[in-house]
Amino acid sequence: MKVAFIGGGNMASAIIGGLLQKDFRAGDVVVADVHAPTRARVAERFGASVVEAPGAEMVAVDVVIMAVKPQQMRAAAVALEPHIKDPLVITIAAGIRLADLSRWLGGRQRLVRAMPNTPALVHAGITGLCLGAGAGEQDRQVADQLLGAVGATLWLDREEDLDSVTAVSGSGPAYVFYAMEALEAAARDLGLPAEKSRALALWTFVGAAKLAIERGEDPATLRANVTSPGGTTERALQAMEAAGIKPQFIAAVKAAAVRSRELGEEFGKD
Repeated sequence: MKVAFIGGGNMASAIIGGLLQKDFRAGDVVVADVHAPTRARVAERFGASVVEAPGAEMVAVDVVIMAVKPQQMRAAAVALEPHIKDPLVITIAAGIRLADLSRWLGGRQRLVRAMPNTPALVHAGITGLCLGAGAGEQDRQVADQLLGAVGATLWLDREEDLDSVTAVSGSGPAYVFYAMEALEAAARDLGLPAEKSRALALWTFVGAAKLAIERGEDPATLRANVTSPGGTTERALQAMEAAGIKPQFIAAVKAAAVRSRELGEEFGKD
């Protein structure tokens, strides 16, 4: 299977690295990127073929992964269209709708929309995916294999649900980092040294996530297990509840989903 990446940035590099770790051949990968330093980095790091712009080499590819920024997608798709036959095309750009991508690609229908997140950079991501109307079961399996190289995959039946995925897991790492910042700041305010404050914050998140995944219990149950009546955890949670942190957090994630839909409208305009 020959795979082309349009854009060779961090997410494309993460997927390429994950594929190579699963015995995918570097010779079956071609990356098109307008930036010479990016091409040089990709070629040196992975041994993949690199080109400045799509050309004759695209005729032979089986899969194209569109890994450019959302605002660059239309121009990238239009530039690609004359050089491809009928490969499976996967977009990993937030907000880009399948109908718009299909139009920019001359009406092609073998499309998958995917929303990975930045932990894919360390092969610990989760990607939400939706199969386009013109894609088949084999296309689903191929997309699952490619995005599964950098973490878990989650398939959705409705494309509009990817706006929610974008808000929850796509933007989600930023929410976690925000909470890490706060926990680290609290540790420092309590008099702990900076490096110890950071270690406590980071490993608390790592351990809590690992515990939740391996136990398979819902977060509310796990939280209750840590919260002794009249204890320190209960006092902290009471303060958070009094401040309305949970409803404000939920409202913030919903705001991100609204913005994802807005971006889809904006980027879809010709």
